[in-house]
Amino acid sequence: MTTIKKNEAVALREAFDVLDRKLRDELRDELARSGSTRFEELAGTVHDEGDEAVAIEMMDLENELISRHVLQLRALEDARRRLDDGTIDECAECGGEIGYKRLLAYPSALRCVICQEAFDRTHMHAARPRL
Repeated sequence: MTTIKKNEAVALREAFDVLDRKLRDELRDELARSGSTRFEELAGTVHDEGDEAVAIEMMDLENELISRHVLQLRALEDARRRLDDGTIDECAECGGEIGYKRLLAYPSALRCVICQEAFDRTHMHAARPRL
């Protein structure tokens, strides 16, 4: 059961709207930039393998930025649904309270601070090569 007050829910919806507009603007800009930057323009008309590699990296980066914005928009839509369902402040791990201030700062939070820290320790570290 949610502990979010009515005025907090209104503030969260407003914050979601601001973030949504920002993400959509950034996504629109990235799509426009990626659409106008053709591979030949990045690599040059007479290019070597180095130019081609740089062009591929730049295109990959643009695609990654677009994917990140789409994922953030999906997470925001999920947060809106959880707010409507009254489950926005329930931790997905322990069922405890996420907290209004955390949700305001990070609207797509699924876990309380303690569970998020535990999750980060076990899941977010990239494997490091070892000799």
